[in-house]
Amino acid sequence: MPKEKPCAGAQGRENKNADCSMPEVTFSTFILSMASSALVQLGEVPNPENGRTDQDLLMAKHSIDILSMLQEKTRNNLDASEKEMLDALLYELRMKFVMKSR
Repeated sequence: MPKEKPCAGAQGRENKNADCSMPEVTFSTFILSMASSALVQLGEVPNPENGRTDQDLLMAKHSIDILSMLQEKTRNNLDASEKEMLDALLYELRMKFVMKSR
């Protein structure tokens, strides 16, 4: 009987305790992932890799810009819930960025 392969964690290291199941790849899960990264970069939530809450406004702006580009490139191609989610996420992230940039 073949052994199960352990999951790779941060930096490709073996992590026997990691949950190997990944969410289905959809537009919504992708933009939620990008928004989560932006929240980490804004220092709003701890980094899941090291547990620290650090702020990197340059990277946060880059992530927000990527989401803005996706909003523009997908205009009129999203269903109502995807559009609403992207609009709401961008609004929230932009407001947090402005507050942190002061």
